[in-house]
Amino acid sequence: MTTTTLAVLVPLLPFLGAAAGLLLGRTAPGFVRPLAVLPVLASLVLAVTVAVDQGGGQAIDSRTELTPTGSVPIELGLHIDGFAALVAVLVGVVATCVQIYSTGYLRDDPRYPSYAALVSLFTSAMLLVVYSGDLMVLLVGWEIMGICSYFLVGHYWETPEARAASLKAFLVTKLGDVPFLIGLFALATDAGSFRITTVLGTVASGGLHHPTLVALLLLAGVAGKSALFPLHTWLPDAMAGPTPVSALIHAATMVAAGIYFVARLLPVFQASAAAMVVLAVMAGVTMVGSGLAALAQDDIKRVLAYSTIGQLGYMAGALAVGDRGAAVFHLLAHGAFKALLFLAAGVIIHASGTNSLAAMSRMKDLRLRVPDAFWTMTVALLALAAIPPFSGFFSKEAVLGAAEHVATGHTEQAPGAAGWIVLVTGLVTAVLTAAYATRLWLLAFRGHGTEAPDHGRQPVTMTAVLWVLAIPSLAFGLAIGPLPDWFDGHDLTPVLTTSVLGTGLALVGGIVTYGAWRHTTALAARVPLGAVAAHPDADAGHVEAEAIAAHEPVFGDVAHASDPADPGRLLLGPLHRHAAVGFHLDTVYSVLFVRPVQAGASLVRFLDREVVDTYVRGAGALPRWLGTAVRRAQTGNVQTYVSALLAGTVVLVVAALLVATGA
Repeated sequence: MTTTTLAVLVPLLPFLGAAAGLLLGRTAPGFVRPLAVLPVLASLVLAVTVAVDQGGGQAIDSRTELTPTGSVPIELGLHIDGFAALVAVLVGVVATCVQIYSTGYLRDDPRYPSYAALVSLFTSAMLLVVYSGDLMVLLVGWEIMGICSYFLVGHYWETPEARAASLKAFLVTKLGDVPFLIGLFALATDAGSFRITTVLGTVASGGLHHPTLVALLLLAGVAGKSALFPLHTWLPDAMAGPTPVSALIHAATMVAAGIYFVARLLPVFQASAAAMVVLAVMAGVTMVGSGLAALAQDDIKRVLAYSTIGQLGYMAGALAVGDRGAAVFHLLAHGAFKALLFLAAGVIIHASGTNSLAAMSRMKDLRLRVPDAFWTMTVALLALAAIPPFSGFFSKEAVLGAAEHVATGHTEQAPGAAGWIVLVTGLVTAVLTAAYATRLWLLAFRGHGTEAPDHGRQPVTMTAVLWVLAIPSLAFGLAIGPLPDWFDGHDLTPVLTTSVLGTGLALVGGIVTYGAWRHTTALAARVPLGAVAAHPDADAGHVEAEAIAAHEPVFGDVAHASDPADPGRLLLGPLHRHAAVGFHLDTVYSVLFVRPVQAGASLVRFLDREVVDTYVRGAGALPRWLGTAVRRAQTGNVQTYVSALLAGTVVLVVAALLVATGA
């Protein structure tokens, strides 16, 4: 087969596996697990083959027009460069690991067939986005991922948290997709085509008439899909779904799509200096805000969710300084260690006998009970904290190095202001990342909570996957030598200045957090929990009451905010109560959007019931009254008719006489 044919099969096989899984899920349940794993695994093998054939050389382009439109044509096309080839491999690796892992994690779930089919469809949609050479076809995969996330996040639909989270994820991402669609149409209007190569050619020739407007419209969709400020609020709540779904969304699909889209169309955004600065501000606020919020969470999955938001901020920051190589490099490294973090968290949750949430303040001696999760999560957390020689160090330093080059004027591929914003916030986030990673490790594996019942050894399909993902989390940085061949020849070697600063700040964050944990642990040993909780400064009830009054969700982090052994509370101080609820951004949205919409809906309901319905009822009552009157007149009694005729005659005669007399 040709490389083009193999590339077509990469997204097609998971789609066919999803269709077959839905059809055979009830009639032939024995085929469900093979249909979940084998098509995705075959897609991974083909993606690797395509990447090897592409080899970082000339992009593979192939297209065929779907149907004549009379104006801007829509084509089913492929555009596979080095970035696309490697991202497709990442998607295949993570999706395969998730499907294998899910066979053990959800082995007793009655809805596993539909779950597995949706995961395969999710994978197919992301691969379509990665390989597509036409923006409208890309949009199809973009929207399919949205509906898949809605169903998968709401997998445990019996719980109100899952229902609310799935609806929130769908609505927030759709809020960004509306301007995104308008931006795509505006871009295609200027270029005369939805073909990506044609669009980029138009930008290069200066044919984009309104670059700032187009870029900002597209950024709205990217912010929703990739959970960037201010449309990031859906991602922490999405933890109500199964943990393998979280790994898939956070590591290789959905949130990665927005970053990949900007990387593929980066010249469009570089055509507007204002758009690059806006992207830098979005990235900076996303990084710092999510780092502070992660330091205040108690549920392990919510910590990882805010961690993902922060790492997406790093990727967006790399794009804001015009370096898509650093952005995609961090996307690949992050995909490996974040998938490992979530799947290891799933082992912890599975061991505790729950399906979704796991409060770190309640964990005890887990390093002995789940050694596979302990060792592999340790590797992933070191990669997350960017400690050398783990993969996160190389990819994060590529981002900081690119920002430093722009800030100091060594390159002019982005405004200097964007470089300074990304550099400063990136260094601050390095401290916060190491702090919450250290806190998670200490509370999860060296905590002093209540020991949960032991639910036995975890299935080998779950633990084996952890060790597979630990390899790239540890060694992916060693690929920094051959990677530039796939990254347009861009050098990814860490810069000395930012490497020393970033690593030093990460070590400071980890050491300070460890010291705070030692202090709070000693305090907890001396002071009863109830006495600490009764103190106004440590009272979680104030936080919970605030959240309820503000119509904000109350999660485990608030419920256990009074835990005296939590170093996050000591480090954040008064900021903790605000960081624990995401700095009240949901309240802001409630005031600006939710309540006005509800008030408008109430007004419409009032008008419909009291005005429109009254008119309709009146319009029906008048004929009914007339009919009643006529019905009473038509009695069928001849004597009544004759009497009425005589009475009418008398009335007419009298009236005629009166008229004649008056004349």
